[in-house]
Amino acid sequence: MPHFILPILPDSTRNPPKPPPTAVYSLSDPPFHGQLPTDTTTYRHSSPTTAIVIDNGSSSVRAGWHTDALPRLQFPPLMARYTDRKLNRKLTFIGSEIYFDGTARGQARNIYEAGSNIVNNWDVQEGVLDYVFAKLGVDGQGGGVDRPVVMTEPLATPGYTRKTMSEILFELYHVPSAAFGVDSLFSYDYNKGGGVRGEGQTGLVVSSAHMSTHLIPVVDSKPLLAHATRLDWGRAQCVEYLTRLLKSKYPGLLTSGKVTDTQIEDLVRGHCYVSQDYSGEMMRMLEWTGLEDRDHLVQLPYQEKEVVQKTAEELRIAEERKREGGRRLQEQAARMRLEKLIQKEQELEFFKELQVNVQNAPTKKAAKELLDEEEFRDEVQLDRRIKEMEKSVRKQRNKDVGDLEEEAAEPPTYPFLDIPDEDLDEDGIRAKRAQRLLKSNHDARARAKAEKESEKARQAELQRRDDAYRNRDPESWVSDRRAARLATLQRIKDRDRFKADLGNRKSQASQQRMKNIANLASDNPLGRKRRRGQNPDDDGFGADDADWAVYREIQVGRNAEDGEEDDEEEDLAAQLKAVEAQLLKFDPEFTEQSTQEAQRDWTKSLQHAALRGPYPYDPESARESAQMHLNVERIRVPEVLFQPSIAGVDQAGIVELIETLLQSSSLAAQGDLTRDVFLTGGYTLFPGFGERLGRELRAVLPVEAAVRVRRAGDPVLDAWRGAARWAGEGGRGFVTRAEWAEKGGEYLWEHNQGNAFS
Repeated sequence: MPHFILPILPDSTRNPPKPPPTAVYSLSDPPFHGQLPTDTTTYRHSSPTTAIVIDNGSSSVRAGWHTDALPRLQFPPLMARYTDRKLNRKLTFIGSEIYFDGTARGQARNIYEAGSNIVNNWDVQEGVLDYVFAKLGVDGQGGGVDRPVVMTEPLATPGYTRKTMSEILFELYHVPSAAFGVDSLFSYDYNKGGGVRGEGQTGLVVSSAHMSTHLIPVVDSKPLLAHATRLDWGRAQCVEYLTRLLKSKYPGLLTSGKVTDTQIEDLVRGHCYVSQDYSGEMMRMLEWTGLEDRDHLVQLPYQEKEVVQKTAEELRIAEERKREGGRRLQEQAARMRLEKLIQKEQELEFFKELQVNVQNAPTKKAAKELLDEEEFRDEVQLDRRIKEMEKSVRKQRNKDVGDLEEEAAEPPTYPFLDIPDEDLDEDGIRAKRAQRLLKSNHDARARAKAEKESEKARQAELQRRDDAYRNRDPESWVSDRRAARLATLQRIKDRDRFKADLGNRKSQASQQRMKNIANLASDNPLGRKRRRGQNPDDDGFGADDADWAVYREIQVGRNAEDGEEDDEEEDLAAQLKAVEAQLLKFDPEFTEQSTQEAQRDWTKSLQHAALRGPYPYDPESARESAQMHLNVERIRVPEVLFQPSIAGVDQAGIVELIETLLQSSSLAAQGDLTRDVFLTGGYTLFPGFGERLGRELRAVLPVEAAVRVRRAGDPVLDAWRGAARWAGEGGRGFVTRAEWAEKGGEYLWEHNQGNAFS
C-alpha cells in the first residue's frame, strides 16, 4: 500500500465535506443457487455419438451435451465430504452446494492446487465427474458412461495429469472415447469467420483467465505452441492482491471473517477497471474534485449499539438517586474529616503537655529521656512539630467549621545563625546547620518568587504596549501578527526538514554530526593542544564549560556556530497557537479554518481521502466503522497484468511478453499476428482491457504494423461452445478405449485445438 502525504492546504483549497453518497454497495450473498436439476431426457434420446463436453476450468466447471447451446451445469470445482454424527451418515456437497452448509464450507477442497491450474486432487475430480454424469442423466451399461467425452485443459498440461485423467475416464467410467483440448484455442476457433479475411486462422490468442495468462500464436489455424508464453497472473491473484491491500488499509476489518474470497472476487469483478493512463489517473484519483464519483463505498454487515431511551420520569428518578448518593458521600467525608480533626487536636494537646513537661524537667537527662520516648531529637524539633500541627488544625478547622480566621504567616527566624560556633555545643551546631539550610531554601524561594513577579510585570508591560500598538494602528498590528505566524511556520518547517535530513547519511547535517563524533573519538581532537606536563592519555576534555556543549550538538545534530537556539528549548507549537489566538480575536479575515491545527486535520489529507473518501467519519459509529472505500484499488488491481512489479511479481508485463514473442526470429507471419489479437478469459472482462492493450501495442510496434484487438463474444463460455462445436463436427482427436488400452495412457491425438505431445 502506498504512503500518503499529509499536505497543508491553503485556505482557498479547503476541502468541504461532501453529502452522503447516493450509491452504497453491499457484499454479495454466498453463491448458492439451490440443487441443480437432473435431466435424463436428453440422454435417452441421444445417439452413441452425442458427446459430453466438460470445460474443466479452475474457476468454474461447465458441462453439457454438444448439441446444447449453453452448458447445462455450471458450478465451482469444489467438493466437501464429511460424516454427520447426528445423522450417522456421510454427506457430500459439490459446487455451490457447499455454501448451503457451514460445516461443508470449512471442509471444502478444490480440484486444483492452490495457485495453479493443474489438477492434483483426484478424489475431488472424481466426485465432480460423478456429479456431472449424474445430473446429465447418464446411465450406461453396468453403471458406466457410454458417450464420448470432450474435456478442456490448460496449455502445456503435464503428461502425468492427462494420463491420470484418461485412466479415470476409461477405467472408472468406461467411456468409449475421450478427447482433450486447450480452452482458449476452442474459444478462438468458435469466434472465427467474423467477416474479416483471415480472422480466426492467423493471430495471437491472449487468454487471461482465472489462474494465469497465456499468449499463443496461431498461423493458418495451427497453434505454434513452442512459441507460447505464460504470465502467472489471473483473476484469482487479483482477489489475493485486493485482499492484501484492504487488510493493510483497514487492519482488523477483514481478519474477523466478515468478508470471504468469493465476495472479494465480486468486488474485483464489479468495481475494478483497466485505466488507459495509469500514472496520470493514479495522481488524480484522490483529488477532492469529483472524488465522490471515483470512490465506491462498500458497506459491510454491522450491528449498531442499542441506545435505551429513558422516559422523563426515569431520568428524574435517576437524577434524584444520583444527588442522594452525592449527599451521602459528602456527609460521610465530612464525618471523616471531623474525626481526623479531633484526632489532630488530641495529638496537639499531648505534644503541648510534653513540651511543658520537658521544660519543667529537673535535669537535662530527664528531658532527653522524655524526648527520646516520643522519638524527638531535641526541643527544636518538638517545637517545629507543634507549630506545624497548630497550622494544620487551624486550616482544617477554618475550612470545615469556619469559626477561625487564617492567621498571617510569620517570617521564619534563625536564632542560631547569630551565635558563633565556639559558643554552641554539638546539638547547637547541628541545629545551626539545619537553620542555615532552611534559610538558604527560604532565600531561594524568595528570589524565585521575585523573579516570577518581575517576569509577570514585564509580560504585563509588553502586553500593555502591544494593546496600545493595536489600538493605535490595528492594520499594522494585524500585519505584524501575520508575519510572526508565517515566521513561526517557517521555523517549524525548517526544524522538521532538519530532523528529516538527519536520517539521510548524505545530508550536510548528518555529515557534520559524524564529524563531531569522529573528532571526539580521535586520539588528538582537532583544535585542542596539550598543555605542558599534561598526561599523554588525557586530552584535557572537560576543562572548559564549552566542551560539554558538543554532546548537545551531537544529539540534535546542530553546529554551535549557527548561533541559533536549541529547537527543543522552544515550544514553537505554543508560540504558533498564541499568535493564532490573537488573530482569531482581532482579525476578522482569520477564521478557525485558517489555523494550522485545522489545516493539519487528517480529514483533509490524502490519507483520509483514501480511507474514507470525501465524506466525514465518525469513529464511534458502528456503521461507518464497517465501511470500505475502493478508489485507487479499482485501477491498481487490474494494472498488475501490465506492470507486475507493483504487486511484487518478478515477471514481464503482457505488452513486453507480446513484444518479445513478435521479435522471435523463428516465428513466421509476425506481421499477421497483430492483425488479429484475440482476447478470451474472464480477466478480459475488465472494462478498458482491450483498448489499453491495443494502445500499448501500437506504442511499441513499428508504425507500419497493423494492430487489431478483438474480444470473444463471451470470453467465459465460448471455450465450452467451441469444444461443443468441435465435438459435433467429429473432429479428429478422439482416443478410443481400444487405442488407450493398446498404446497406454500417454497416447494423444494431436489436433489444432489441443496440446502437443511432449
